[in-house]
Amino acid sequence: MSDALRVLTAEQKKQFDKEGYLIVKGLFAPSDLSEIVENFDTMSHETIPGYFEPNLQPGVTDPLQRYPRVMHPHRYNETAMKYMLHQPVMEVLADLYGEEAYAAQSMFYYKPPGSRGQALHQDNFYLQVEPGNCIAAWTAVDDAYEENGGLLVVPKTHAHEISCPDEADTTESFTTHYVKPPKDGVVMPVIMEKGDVLFFNGNLIHGSYRNKTKDQFRRAFICHYANSSASRINVHYNPLYKADGTKVELEGNPDGGPCGVEMGEFTYH
Repeated sequence: MSDALRVLTAEQKKQFDKEGYLIVKGLFAPSDLSEIVENFDTMSHETIPGYFEPNLQPGVTDPLQRYPRVMHPHRYNETAMKYMLHQPVMEVLADLYGEEAYAAQSMFYYKPPGSRGQALHQDNFYLQVEPGNCIAAWTAVDDAYEENGGLLVVPKTHAHEISCPDEADTTESFTTHYVKPPKDGVVMPVIMEKGDVLFFNGNLIHGSYRNKTKDQFRRAFICHYANSSASRINVHYNPLYKADGTKVELEGNPDGGPCGVEMGEFTYH
C-alpha cells in the first residue's frame, strides 16, 4: 500500500498516532444501525452456549446477567460478520495501519441501565497481536456519554508497554482486571453520537463507568483487528478475516501472555 491516505485526513492520522485514538463521525448510517439493533434485539432472547448466555428467568437483579455481552457473534451470525467487515471501517483501518487489516473479533454490549462498567485495561494484553498491534473499532449504537457509561480513555498511553493487571473493584466492574494509569495520565470521557466509531490502539488504557441512567441502554458493536503483517495472535482469535471474507490463520500465541497462565484465562476480552 502506498503512503497516501485513502479516507482519512493527515490531521486525523496524526491525532491517532499522537493520542492513540480517533473518533470518525457517522461511519454507520441510520439504516446500518437499525439492522444491527434488530439483529441483536432478536438475539437478546436467545441462548448461544459459549457465546451468549443470558439469565432469562424473571426477577434477575444484575442487569448484566439478563444482558451479558455477546462474544464473537460473527462466528454464527451473518449480520455481525457483515458489519465486522463494514467497508468504511476497513478503509479507515487500512489508513491507520498503512496496510490491510484482518478482522479478529466481534462483540456486542447491551449495557442496560444500572449495569456495571469495565475497569481500565489494555486490549492487546488479551489479543497478543505480534508484531504490530490490535486496533479496536468501537461503534456507538446509541449515543454514548458519561451518564450512560460511555467509554473512558487515557490519551497517549498507547506508547506504554502492556502492563500486568491488578484486581479490579468488581462492585463497579464486570471484569476482574485493572490497569492503573500513569501518574500524569488523565482519564477522559469520550462523547459519541450513534453511528460514530472510536478507533484505538491496543496498548491504550481505557474502560468505562457504570450506566447511571434509569431507562437508557448504551449499546455498542465492538470489533478488534490485526495488521496483515502480524504473524501471531492469541489462539482464541483464529481464524481472522480479510475484508472480502477470506479466512486467515495466524500462528497461535499460547494462553498466558506476558503475565502467566492464570492471567491468560481471561483471554475472551
